[in-house]
Amino acid sequence: MDSAGTEVVDARVTPRGSLELLSHSEVEALRVGPDARLLELFRRCALAVLNTGSESDDSAAIFARYADFEIEIEQRTRGVRLTVCNAPASAFVDGEMIEGIRHHLFSVLRDIVYQRTEIENSERFDLARSDGITEAVFHILKHARVLRPNRQPNLVVCWGGHAISRTEYEYTKEVGYHLGLRGLDICTGCGPGAMKGPMKGAAVGHAKQRSSARYIGLTEPGIIAAEPPNPMVSRLVVLPDMEKRLEAFTRLGHAIIVFPGGVGTVEELLYLIGLMMDPANAELTRPIILTGPPQARDYLQRLDALLTTVFGATVAAHYEMVVGDAADVARRAEKRVKAVRAQRRSTGDAFYFNWLLNIGLDYQLPFEVNHASVAALQISRDLPPHELSANLRRAFSAIVTGNIKAHGTRMIEEHGPFLLSGDPVIMDALDRILGAFVAEGRMKLAGESYRPCYVLEGGGG
Repeated sequence: MDSAGTEVVDARVTPRGSLELLSHSEVEALRVGPDARLLELFRRCALAVLNTGSESDDSAAIFARYADFEIEIEQRTRGVRLTVCNAPASAFVDGEMIEGIRHHLFSVLRDIVYQRTEIENSERFDLARSDGITEAVFHILKHARVLRPNRQPNLVVCWGGHAISRTEYEYTKEVGYHLGLRGLDICTGCGPGAMKGPMKGAAVGHAKQRSSARYIGLTEPGIIAAEPPNPMVSRLVVLPDMEKRLEAFTRLGHAIIVFPGGVGTVEELLYLIGLMMDPANAELTRPIILTGPPQARDYLQRLDALLTTVFGATVAAHYEMVVGDAADVARRAEKRVKAVRAQRRSTGDAFYFNWLLNIGLDYQLPFEVNHASVAALQISRDLPPHELSANLRRAFSAIVTGNIKAHGTRMIEEHGPFLLSGDPVIMDALDRILGAFVAEGRMKLAGESYRPCYVLEGGGG
């Protein structure tokens, strides 16, 4: 135990699953090349991975609890080794690191170093241009070995909250089970709740069918501490920011299922709906299914009401809703994936990466959340729908940041809540759905009190 009474472990760990083969010069570059900021980023992400299974989504509390945690990159004749000190004991069994956590730990190192050395500091990628950003996302996924060029389309992205009820969680497992029976792989945000359930259910379905499967988790440094990768994730990828993470979801996946969640789930849905309302994507097939158990009917109806209030009744053409029928969700997903496969064949687009999807810079450039940038967001129905959706997505991203990201919670503590203002009708719609999220405990994990990190101005609430 450490001085605070927290059970911790010291250990040396070698790679498995990532970074097994490195030259001496490559290891030396890992040891002395990164700047202090990069090493601190790696330390925080590594602690999050080692803290898998935490019952809290308070990243500041996690970092405070393990303030003495240290990790060092060592050079060996056979490659690289990590020395960890004061690591969470839950990541070990009889002094040995759990194998899945070991894979995730080196995946974090792989992605952070690759992005800093080959993406951010390379002239190869122009990150101020849309095509440059897409190229960067492609190469990050390629480097992480999640692109499978010889595999038929079968990847279903599952979005949903980490703070969901037990009934909702069991439903995500049931849907995942039926997806697994149909040979469909799962990609989620890699955390607990609705990100874990579909993978657990699918594992049983895949096992029954004796089929190999992929369970891909996509995260980013700002959110990984609040949503550490769950044990079912077989391929973890850490994208540089939320915008590249969302682009990775939409270019990798062949169908998207949205389960109940909170503001993060709405952020993801707004991103996707905005892309589908872009006239440049009018001819593309992009299956979207909103679903939950019967107990979540009100939640789904509120989500539908928000979208139709903001964008008009025609927005409903971009998604379908299924309440309480897990097998039907899987059947629809399988059918829609076959339609995507047919379209990719007819257009010549890749099965493994949706190059033809148009994603504008408004959706790609990282949104720096602070009080000034949030207050400056234009939220008006006079904007084209895909531009309005981009700004609303940023608004929900700000609330996610204020709720669970370490730098966001510090901003709220120091300067108070973010101010969001705009069209009164939209503000009223936001007030209704956010109020319901607070009342239902969708802002924080069960048992944690919630103090709003936002103030809405312009509505009648």
